[in-house]
Amino acid sequence: MNAPAPLSARLPEFTWDTLEAAAALAAAHPGGLINLSIGTPVDPVPPVIRQALADASDSPGYPLTAGTPELRRAMSAWVSRACGAGVDGLGVLPTIGSKELVAWLPTLLGIGAGDVVVIPSVCYPTYEDGVRLVGATAVRTDSLTAVGPTSRVRLVWLNSPGNPTGRVLPPAHLRKVVDWARERGAVVASDECYLPLGWTPGSEPVSVLSPEVCGGSYDGVLAVHSLSKRSNLAGYRAGLVAGDPKLVDELLKVRKHAGMIVPKPVQAAMIAALGDQTHADEQRERYRVRRETLAGAFTAAGFTIEHSEAGLYLWLTRGEDCWETVDWLARRGILAAAGALYGPAGDRHVRVALTASDERIAAVADRLAEV
Repeated sequence: MNAPAPLSARLPEFTWDTLEAAAALAAAHPGGLINLSIGTPVDPVPPVIRQALADASDSPGYPLTAGTPELRRAMSAWVSRACGAGVDGLGVLPTIGSKELVAWLPTLLGIGAGDVVVIPSVCYPTYEDGVRLVGATAVRTDSLTAVGPTSRVRLVWLNSPGNPTGRVLPPAHLRKVVDWARERGAVVASDECYLPLGWTPGSEPVSVLSPEVCGGSYDGVLAVHSLSKRSNLAGYRAGLVAGDPKLVDELLKVRKHAGMIVPKPVQAAMIAALGDQTHADEQRERYRVRRETLAGAFTAAGFTIEHSEAGLYLWLTRGEDCWETVDWLARRGILAAAGALYGPAGDRHVRVALTASDERIAAVADRLAEV
């Protein structure tokens, strides 16, 4: 009898491993490597959150998979404020960061071989990874008319503001996707991790939980959120999903069996983070200033910025193959993410993150000014 193929065989090379050669080239720069390829926070965790974590550190018992009652109230209140959602009839659930939920959502929903999952044409690689893990079929498209009349669509991923492009989808577009999916009995999962980071007046991000999108009903709709960027909690693995209470109950049941539980001290930290807007506003301002510096520097160096209305990245092109651009930047000690890592349609773009210190952001501008 043949042994089953390892699950890893369904997955491509890990995204960031493909940048090792460019990272080595950038590290050889006399001023050192400036890594703009990954959106990992570099600023301190706010004191109010660290204190909450420390105060809850004596937690010897098992935590609740559903979250403490206090956390559930905090999540509902925050989603109501940030997303324009009503608290009544809203399901909420803490997750071990948002990437975990993105990767395992097809599994948690019982999707399998023969099913179809729709993902954006240029998107975060983990959407497709989650589809690969269950042996389903991923369809990359920004137009649902290209999907056709198939009834095998089980899940549609939305991402607005988008990663890597920073594109913001208007409410009318989001509403059409929700209506289309409901007609077919499919779930809409909206990755809204960058919702608080809108930069362009007139292109403000809107949640799928907003009444103008979901019509005041959460049926078949889930919104995924993260505290990694808003509150510098990438190291805490703190996220949440909100929406259809029946779907949230299904996720909770499976997660109980699988032991997918947010540690209790992290739950306490989440309560503090969700209840404090001051630190989030301060962090947003840091990113705004860094974005302004990088946008000016890259534009002056001959790059074109596309989309990037919101989020934590600039989506850039020099009108050439993305790997040529990656190497061009690496020779100047700057590491960017190749657009092809997010799908074939991104093969002439690179993504640069705003997540570097003020000093390193200034150094990027200096290096680009020497071109």
